[in-house]
Amino acid sequence: MNSKVLGLFASGSLALLLAACGDNQSTADNQVIIYSNADDEAIEIMENVLDSNGYEDQYVIQSFGTSELGGKMLAEGTSIEADIVTMASYYIDSAQAEHNMFIDLSAEASTLDTVSSYQLPVLGNVGSIFVNTQVIADKGLAMPKSIKDLIDPQYKDLIAIPNILDSSTGWLLVQAIIGEYGEEEGKQVFADLIKNVGPHLESSGSGPIKKVQTGEVAVGFGLRAQAVDANEEGLPIEYIDPTEGNFALVESIAVIDQEVEEEEKKAKEMAELIAKEARTELIKQYPVALYEGETVSAQDTPAYLKQWESTLTVDLLKEHETFFKNAQTLGGK
Repeated sequence: MNSKVLGLFASGSLALLLAACGDNQSTADNQVIIYSNADDEAIEIMENVLDSNGYEDQYVIQSFGTSELGGKMLAEGTSIEADIVTMASYYIDSAQAEHNMFIDLSAEASTLDTVSSYQLPVLGNVGSIFVNTQVIADKGLAMPKSIKDLIDPQYKDLIAIPNILDSSTGWLLVQAIIGEYGEEEGKQVFADLIKNVGPHLESSGSGPIKKVQTGEVAVGFGLRAQAVDANEEGLPIEYIDPTEGNFALVESIAVIDQEVEEEEKKAKEMAELIAKEARTELIKQYPVALYEGETVSAQDTPAYLKQWESTLTVDLLKEHETFFKNAQTLGGK
């Protein structure tokens, strides 16, 4: 092959390569970016809904911890790279108050509780105690009925709880203690609890159920649905609704206010689709009714379902994080 033909061949190949790269870049540029604090099971359900409704390859979902994503929202506002966020509703409300960064959404179904116009609930999480009945029996431990029961010395180093500084699941525990015992008595209860927790203060909300399942600890506090699932799988796991209350957190979906109207419209369509179509599967995995007409089984209904007396906000979370730190100090941790 002579040099002229080689040159033409090289030029043509380069043109095809650049065109292909351009097409790929165009596809990437047109993808809707979704930031989410949801766990893998919830994200898979959302992906299935989008893919089955014609949005396959038109989006990318990036996972974050709740604190990390909340920090990005509060720091960056509308400059955040995401088009959609699925996130704890209190962070969405606080970010909106700070930056006015979300657009109004609409939905055919009505929510059970009043929510702001710029978010739609997608799932709810409820806290509970759970135990490994085999470990309880082997060690001759009493079956707890309340969080306060867990300050008994018999549970020393046999309890796992989530750290509120790392996991929103830990806030469910703090709300239950403060709600029942108040700030002063509650701080001592929490300090005594932390003494018994010892090395099992978990950075992940799913950390406690994993340690209870393996038998590393006898008792944990975390998401009730996880314990229900483990029980249904035949594992020696029992879930216990604490008399202090099963507090709940809602995660919602919201759309960032965009400069490009067409992109904003597509993101809104996808967000509303997730809120509507994903609920059938999400309520199975996270059995908390959020919309009118939804029901959950008796097994999935907590005995002491409660709500915090005021609207949850990031400022309130910070107050409760301080409560937790003070209790740690009091407990010698």
